[in-house]
Amino acid sequence: MGIVLKQSFINTLILFLGFGIGGINALFLYTHFLHEDYYGLITFLLSASNIILPLMVFGMQHAVIKFFSSYASKKEQDGFLISTMVIPLVVIIPMGFIGAYFYETISNWISLKNILIKNYTYLIFIVAVFMGYFEVFYSWTKVQFNSVFGNFIKEVFARICITLLLISLYFELLNNEQFIFAVVIVYGLRVLIMQLYAFHICRPKLIFKLPSNTKELLSFSFYIIVAGSAAGILLEIDKFMIPQIKQIANVAYYSVGVYIASVVAIPTRAMQQITSPITAKEMFNNNIEEVGKLYKQTSINLLAIGGLFFLLINLNINDLYLIINKPQYSQGIWIVLIISIAKLMELVLGIGNAILINSKYYKIFFYLSITMAISVIFLNKWLINMLGINGAAIATLIVVVVYSFIKIGYIRSKLSIQPFSINTIKILLLMIGLYFVFSFWNFSWLPLVNILIKSVVVSFLYLVLIKKIHISEDLNLLAAKFLQKNKNP
Repeated sequence: MGIVLKQSFINTLILFLGFGIGGINALFLYTHFLHEDYYGLITFLLSASNIILPLMVFGMQHAVIKFFSSYASKKEQDGFLISTMVIPLVVIIPMGFIGAYFYETISNWISLKNILIKNYTYLIFIVAVFMGYFEVFYSWTKVQFNSVFGNFIKEVFARICITLLLISLYFELLNNEQFIFAVVIVYGLRVLIMQLYAFHICRPKLIFKLPSNTKELLSFSFYIIVAGSAAGILLEIDKFMIPQIKQIANVAYYSVGVYIASVVAIPTRAMQQITSPITAKEMFNNNIEEVGKLYKQTSINLLAIGGLFFLLINLNINDLYLIINKPQYSQGIWIVLIISIAKLMELVLGIGNAILINSKYYKIFFYLSITMAISVIFLNKWLINMLGINGAAIATLIVVVVYSFIKIGYIRSKLSIQPFSINTIKILLLMIGLYFVFSFWNFSWLPLVNILIKSVVVSFLYLVLIKKIHISEDLNLLAAKFLQKNKNP
């Protein structure tokens, strides 16, 4: 776990910085500088782009992680990497022509409820291509166990650019329409920087030759395209469907709640940057015992860290919305709790998705993803009509919990490994106990003061109790090293 913990720690710091900047953008600058309809619009465009992203690059970002270690020679690796740049064009070029031909039909359909979307529909395709190639080049660096720079560009660089654009909007250097196009340019600049860095880390020779296992590669990519699109639907379909049922401003209210809740997932996003290629390598070598150890370690470590974030967010949520000072956005308070519970379930799963994708049973990931996507679409349509934006959050929670347990059960039946231990129960009981104790403990001071005091008290108690009941050897070791450094400066 040495390289995992080291790069995960750096990536976690980057993610915190990115989430900090993104939090300022999402909770304050977007809400005060950009009209809520345009905030909903940019959220809708990015979500729709994420849904079609896997198709645009033919699943190559996942193929790099799975197959790179299987090529023994530098020549084979170079040919493979060049292929991951060229193969997506087989999809992108025809899709571009088809989209242009049927543009009026497509734009009319998705703007039926909110006409504002119509003139910006084509940007979905452009952003999806930018996002897709970014992930491909990012994967190039991941398989070299160099994930930090790409993580910085993805999580920090883009958000700093957005901050500058929002400030420009405030000073009327840009208008709302120009802001939308400027955000697209940021995504284009991001992929260019990532490409240059990927060539710096691993510059392949121009070998235009399909890999020897092309049939297996394309078969894997086909399943991953559909599975990845389905996974994208699970993550983004709520933001896509809300404007089809409600006014587009509701997307803005919903996205703020989801953004706050997504802080819980910071640990898993950080650790996945490095555990994915490690899992792929160990699965390729059929080292199931090592994979099982990593499975348990990641699950309990992620749950322990994410549990603290869950408590800090949900115990301070009312004061946080008072600081935002936009009453209409407070519709998302319950969304924060619902989505953060779903994120906790994702933490419990650990490297479960990486195990499925990189095993010989990867096709089950395809079938599960399809059924998840279909389930969440039907649940969203039903629950959004019934409960509004809270219904979208509940739909996500139901699907995440049900299918996470199905994945855990499937991995256990096929590989005889699972992520749970007695420590899983301990940490869940600790979280539930602290949540119910402190949810009734409120102050009548300024919201920021309330947040600081409650956060310090909850964090201290949580960390002390985590250490006392020996939840994680890795976390206890890190704490011991930290204390030792403080004693011996």
